[in-house]
Amino acid sequence: MFDAVSLATRGSARVLVLAHFKGEKLDTASRKLDPTGHAACAAERPEATGELGVIVEAFPEKGHDRILVVGLGDKDGFKPGHLRTAAGALARALSKAKADSAELALHPALTKLPKSAKIDLHACGCAMGEGFGIAAWNYDSLRGSATTRKDRTKLALHCDDPKFRAGITRGLGLAEGCNTARTLSQTPPNIATPAWLASEAKKMARKHGLKCTVYQGKQLEDHKFTGLINVGKASENKPCMIRLEYTPARGKSKDPVVLVGKTMTYDSGGLSIKVNNGMKGMKRDKDGGCAVFGAMQAIATTIKPNRPVVALLMCAENSISDEAYRPDDVIEFRNGVTVEVTNTDAEGRLVLADGLCWACEKESPAAIIDMATLTGGVVVALGSTYAGMWCDDDDLRAKIDAAAKVTDERVWRLPHHPEYRNMMKSSIADIVNSAPVREAHPIQGAAFLSYFVQDGIPWAHIDIAGTHATDKDNGPFIAGPTGYGARLLAETIERI
Repeated sequence: MFDAVSLATRGSARVLVLAHFKGEKLDTASRKLDPTGHAACAAERPEATGELGVIVEAFPEKGHDRILVVGLGDKDGFKPGHLRTAAGALARALSKAKADSAELALHPALTKLPKSAKIDLHACGCAMGEGFGIAAWNYDSLRGSATTRKDRTKLALHCDDPKFRAGITRGLGLAEGCNTARTLSQTPPNIATPAWLASEAKKMARKHGLKCTVYQGKQLEDHKFTGLINVGKASENKPCMIRLEYTPARGKSKDPVVLVGKTMTYDSGGLSIKVNNGMKGMKRDKDGGCAVFGAMQAIATTIKPNRPVVALLMCAENSISDEAYRPDDVIEFRNGVTVEVTNTDAEGRLVLADGLCWACEKESPAAIIDMATLTGGVVVALGSTYAGMWCDDDDLRAKIDAAAKVTDERVWRLPHHPEYRNMMKSSIADIVNSAPVREAHPIQGAAFLSYFVQDGIPWAHIDIAGTHATDKDNGPFIAGPTGYGARLLAETIERI
């Protein structure tokens, strides 16, 4: 759509963007921005319904080349997050018009909302910046000589309201982290191997002032990364753990928040091989780790919290060979828990177990959040509307819920209970990696992971199997990866 979106520091814009609400004319302040009256007339045309994202155009004889009037929906139910959707519609309209600059003058309409709405212009600007940034994402790097490439312009956004403008800056930064996650997700498995991801992590760390350490080969044995070793040993693309560390200028002595991401660069199911075209799309089984990667970028560039943050990306490829781990194998993790393998396609929880053990034993965490495309069961339970969340710590859960409301990356709490943990018991080892029954399938994954988190450490598990990709255009997103979780984790970190 665009090569890049940025906030202009000087100059004027060719396109003026105004806003109105459903069933209402342009407000007085917005009318004054177009002395010709063309915008006011456009807002009164029948097609100018004011529904969220509905745009009408006007072409004044002087001043701006064109004016876009965007609908913001019902006044009573307005939320800043609606501007993310409006920005997606505006980005498409500006791209179609081949515009290279736009003056965003939505704040006059927003300030006319009732005081009870308590509209925060910074939050509104942030949502708009996110929407424009997310809408600008594209993945054309692998198109070859048989494709005619589209010419894309760079879009400069102008805004004279300081709060809205500051919000746009923040939103564009968060969108960059989200888009990084989307690009990693979209990268095919013959390129996006564990070693390639490690290389990308090192580049990102150097660029943004993070520390990056990669554990691989004998180091995995030395540190007893049992899950990574077993899941990844059938592949020529060897497993690794990527550790990213953000250290603040102040607050260095605080305990870190640890983010753990399931980063399966490809999942064939192993010897419990996927059937019925089940492997298609399994390049996205790394999307939990991609979200953590993108979150760390946003944390370093935009959030900049006064607390250390550590990310652990558990990278492996679940393949098939005579080296593959098997159903009936029993493996022992570094915390002493033994696991009977009943299904090699339940591999994500095995690599996450390594990360959780390491986080508890090595990082002195203030809290742990893991993110993974873990179960098909969570898709059955929640569809693509909510990610599943398991968190028994009230404070941590409240912070994730608050962040989710801001980013519109919805989470729904699902239960922990001793009975679910008991479902995972093995007759010959401590636990199985997949229970023989399908009931409570998404909860089984969380119950398994709970055996690798020390009591007393606040912990949240977020299963994004239903939300990490979309098959149709939606708001600022196009069909493909959504980068779900990158913004959510960054916003959560700010609250912690």
